[in-house]
Amino acid sequence: MKEKNFSMTINNLILSKRSLPQPVRLAVKSALAKKGGEVIVLKLSELTSFTDYFIIMHGQSNRQIMAIYEHIESELKKIGRRPLGVEGVANAEWVLMDYGDFIVHIFSREARDYYSLEKLWGDAPQATWK
Repeated sequence: MKEKNFSMTINNLILSKRSLPQPVRLAVKSALAKKGGEVIVLKLSELTSFTDYFIIMHGQSNRQIMAIYEHIESELKKIGRRPLGVEGVANAEWVLMDYGDFIVHIFSREARDYYSLEKLWGDAPQATWK
């Protein structure tokens, strides 16, 4: 599968996807393989101490949200990464996968609009996939 191109601007510097940690890149690639919508990565390492990155996306249905979640978990498990915790699987409106140094958020479209993490963490540098 061909990877999508993206860039992240920090203080007018363009960072390539190679600058992100390999597990973060793999989580994004896995989300895109299951058609995760509007995938972005926020770099929080300079803003908070609880994690370095948020990966945010949405699915079109509960079934797709679960497929994205299962695929990310499966692919990261292959490289020895398991989530420290997972929340929201029962409702599949907002599935949160905590890997310590990064957190994956898989929203329904409505929940993503409501919680608007991109705006809440608006000062964070971000990478978007097109």
